[in-house]
Amino acid sequence: MAAGGCGGPAGRQPCARVPAAVLAEVIKAFGVPENAQRMEEARDNACNDMGKMLQFLLPVATQIQQDVIKAYGFSNDGEGVLKFARLIKSYESQDPEIANMSGKLKAMFLPPMTLPPHGAGTGGVATS
Repeated sequence: MAAGGCGGPAGRQPCARVPAAVLAEVIKAFGVPENAQRMEEARDNACNDMGKMLQFLLPVATQIQQDVIKAYGFSNDGEGVLKFARLIKSYESQDPEIANMSGKLKAMFLPPMTLPPHGAGTGGVATS
């Protein structure tokens, strides 16, 4: 997994180039026609319903990621994907490229979050 002098003793995190390369490969995997078709079918089944997205879309997205990251030493299960996500998250604040790619990846399978309008109503503050 260590490339170009990255890595080090066991237990130490690799330099940002390795996670960035794996993340780029994961994003590329979502663009493969077969995977894009699977994601599109899952999106159609979800009908913009958050519960259905978790049921249909998230498992497909997880499988696509697993297929890539298993080659980099992550376990081929949901736990491997979670560990990969935590690793990427740990680099987001240090590396703008990783933060940008992470955002792109999330946008592929998570719906955009809309925040309620600021200052709507009393904001939960009791008035008497």
